[in-house]
Amino acid sequence: MSPIRRRVWYSGGDARGDTPMSQPFDRPRNEITPEDAPRPTRRRWLAIAAGLAGGGAAAGLYHFLRPGGDDEVLNTGTGGDPGGDLYPAARVPAFSDTGRPLTDRADAARHCNFYEFTSTKAAWRHVGAFNPTPWSVEVAGLVDAPRVYDLDDLLRAFPLEERVYRMRCVEAWAMVVPWTGFPLRALLRKAGVKAAATHVRFTSFNRPAEAANQSRGFPWPYTEGLTVAEAMNDLTFIATGVYGRSMLKQHGAPVRLVVPWKYGFKSGKSVTRIEVIDSRPATFWNTVGPHEYGFESNVDPAVPHPRWSQASERMLGTGESRPTEKYNGYGEWVAKMYG
Repeated sequence: MSPIRRRVWYSGGDARGDTPMSQPFDRPRNEITPEDAPRPTRRRWLAIAAGLAGGGAAAGLYHFLRPGGDDEVLNTGTGGDPGGDLYPAARVPAFSDTGRPLTDRADAARHCNFYEFTSTKAAWRHVGAFNPTPWSVEVAGLVDAPRVYDLDDLLRAFPLEERVYRMRCVEAWAMVVPWTGFPLRALLRKAGVKAAATHVRFTSFNRPAEAANQSRGFPWPYTEGLTVAEAMNDLTFIATGVYGRSMLKQHGAPVRLVVPWKYGFKSGKSVTRIEVIDSRPATFWNTVGPHEYGFESNVDPAVPHPRWSQASERMLGTGESRPTEKYNGYGEWVAKMYG
């Protein structure tokens, strides 16, 4: 594999969130937007457009700035309806109240990191060619009963439930999402984890013809990893649906990992292989930027990213700023794993 160049794509893009601009990792401090700088919301941009003199100018600016209508954003991401008769699933009472309102469904679908498709947040614009059905997930490695699950078999092998989780991006934005799926430990217990196992590796799809960024020089396919203890924690979730429906493509259709006490990049999307192993695996972002993206990557306001603070977070859709909570507020379930 050729060496990975130390460059990233600026995630802001143009005003539509769709045109990436190449930037070096480290920018001078005077070029960095302050964390407390005002951030215009979608409604604010529309108000600006509506206030321009002349209907033609306003319509033109709206077309340039528009982040996509709600129906367009949601419909573009649909990929069939596997297991549609299983949704919505019953919500688990213990995971039904995060102390924050749910993020609007369209806002959550409009703003997604999915680097297989694009380096901007507008993944919904780039997922059209991706076909998440048919699909299979292989469970392999140090297990007593390895198996390849067809998607329909996987959906019906474990009772589906809905859990409302906070999600915290390493980039300091956050949302609250109702995921449908089942605890990962149910799958691992059925497979039978061997005593020698220490970690679990998750591998995503690799289809450059359907995902444009996979033609670029990154270590595809996307991989992530957890310790066995983390994987077996009750919070760790295999999600197959969101907002009471089958998973949208930009959210990681048809099967993704959700680890709510860690930064979002730890929750691999469109997973095809779950492998139980006896050593810590190399993972995508830890390989690309080990000084910025640690293997553990638990949410912690006291540990800043090398280029920004993690002390606060911005809620998607509303722009509200909130203080970051250690383990994203899930210390009751996970703190004991870290001493």
